[in-house]
Amino acid sequence: MPDLVAGYDLVIFDLDGVLYLGDQVIPGAVEATGTLRERGVPMAYATNNASRLAADVAALLTSIGIPAEADEVITSSRASAQLLAQRLPAGAPVLVVGAPALVEEVRAAGLRPVERAEDHPAVVVQGYGPDVGWRVLAEATVAIRAGASWVATNADRTLPSPRGALPGNGSLIAVLATALGRQPDTVVGKPDPGLFALAARERGAKRPLVVGDRLDTDIEAANRAGMDSLLVLTGVSQADDVAAAPDERRPTYVAKDLSGLFDNQPEGKQSEGDQSEGDQSEGDQSEGDQSEGNQS
Repeated sequence: MPDLVAGYDLVIFDLDGVLYLGDQVIPGAVEATGTLRERGVPMAYATNNASRLAADVAALLTSIGIPAEADEVITSSRASAQLLAQRLPAGAPVLVVGAPALVEEVRAAGLRPVERAEDHPAVVVQGYGPDVGWRVLAEATVAIRAGASWVATNADRTLPSPRGALPGNGSLIAVLATALGRQPDTVVGKPDPGLFALAARERGAKRPLVVGDRLDTDIEAANRAGMDSLLVLTGVSQADDVAAAPDERRPTYVAKDLSGLFDNQPEGKQSEGDQSEGDQSEGDQSEGDQSEGNQS
């Protein structure tokens, strides 16, 4: 009987809560990814984390025993900068709220990062950064009130860490939303399906499998992209959350950890493990079903 992963031509991993927590590797992640490489299964890494460049993410993965290349990594900061480059003329000013990695991505896209509302930015782009504080949030508030559009790299309310869930970019977005009385004009990262669609397109995959730890980002994005998904219970979402999830956030499979990739099972069955009985109906979810720093 074939194992779960045998039916797929690409495995797209979320990072935080799936492969590592902070800078600590999750038990079994090195072995699972190593087995996939030995079997020649292509892999990609898609993250809402806008605080690191793709090369930095690849270096971190490699340092914890998961060899990776920068071109295998897709970040919400890269996707956001590409979106802005499509919308704005070259050299347009963009006020960046976030980490240096987001500043670098905006600059690499041919745009001009600025820090003050007085620079008349066309767009405010907001991503997670551990040093984001009141001053830059105030500048962003003034710029948006003056007419700048507001783009968020992602809206994860929390980020997983060894100490438990911590405030994510969604929490920082809430600060501006409270001051402005409205939400961002565009949210680029998961649960938008763009990161997963880009990963599959760049690799020519026809049947990718998404592996994530969050129902509200990874699983919903997979469903929106029309991709099967495996929820692992090593990060944010747990079995009780699956039981209460709406259809658009129900995974195809659930497993306690990445060993579930290699479970032998009949086609269409979810991976058995630490999931309450009745958490998910048998078989695939309905078609079309379908929200950090170290974030998912």
